[in-house]
Amino acid sequence: MRKIVIAGQEILPGEFKEIDINIARLPSHTVIDTPIYVSRGEEEGPVLALTAGMHGDEINGMEIVRRMLDSGLHKPKRGVTICMPIVNMYGFLNYSRDVPDGKDINRSFPGNKSGSLASRVAYHLMHDVIPLIDIGIDFHTGGAMRANYPQVRAVLRHETNLKLAEAFHAPFTIDAPYRPNSLRKEAARRGKYIIVYEGGESLRFDQQAIEIGIAGTLRVMKHLNMIDVAPEATDENRIVWNTSWIRAHHAGLFQPNVKCGQLVHKGEWVGTITDPFGEFKEEVMAPETAFVIGLNNIPVINAGDALMHLGMDNFCKLDQPAED
Repeated sequence: MRKIVIAGQEILPGEFKEIDINIARLPSHTVIDTPIYVSRGEEEGPVLALTAGMHGDEINGMEIVRRMLDSGLHKPKRGVTICMPIVNMYGFLNYSRDVPDGKDINRSFPGNKSGSLASRVAYHLMHDVIPLIDIGIDFHTGGAMRANYPQVRAVLRHETNLKLAEAFHAPFTIDAPYRPNSLRKEAARRGKYIIVYEGGESLRFDQQAIEIGIAGTLRVMKHLNMIDVAPEATDENRIVWNTSWIRAHHAGLFQPNVKCGQLVHKGEWVGTITDPFGEFKEEVMAPETAFVIGLNNIPVINAGDALMHLGMDNFCKLDQPAED
């Protein structure tokens, strides 16, 4: 049978273990460990990693993994689940996306054992976890108080990614290229398939995003034959091949006129920018027919700030009027 060893500890069929990987310690000598929860089924099967909290303020993913652990949904009949509810413990403790040196862990892969703090966290993940896995789901939310409607992101030209995204069946599946030095890209270089689930915004629970994330994860586990039963999908899964941002032309106060997940039509009024002194008002119009897959929730904006993330599927393209 396949041998599963993490940080020197072997996990045998039918076993569940909590393993702490020491990352570093604070100036106060407080030790920072990353807890990993490993559950192995009685029968052979794939190894699935569920990682959350890469950015310490993205709590929806943490709650998805926590609820799965709490309810026993992470336990497979076949194969292994490796659950990491909080990858970036530093950011979590400080309500921060990044680690104390200001670096983003998800732009620090493959990492360096003696590099920056973010690079060290990435190194441990790449050496202690990623070599063991076959598939991964990396949970994220919108950053900087931008809400993402529940969506899976993956490079869809790879058939395995496409099948995983279809099995997850989020409301939107977005064809997303690899980001430089990201976990997803570096794992792919090693023949591992990781899809990203995005839902909600930072530092705020979104019950819809959490519930969709749990149900989608269970559907992926069923697709991998790790479990026998999973919730049926209730939402349509739209494939988004093209995305664009609506950005602010002026600084001011932004008030959206639409909701996340909504279909907007080309030329439709989607929000208003005003200044605090009543000197001007600008109506923001949709540049194309698309779904709102991300929405800014910060009223105070600067010129060039992202206001709204738009995603187009085939329906949207057909819905647009023909150009002269």
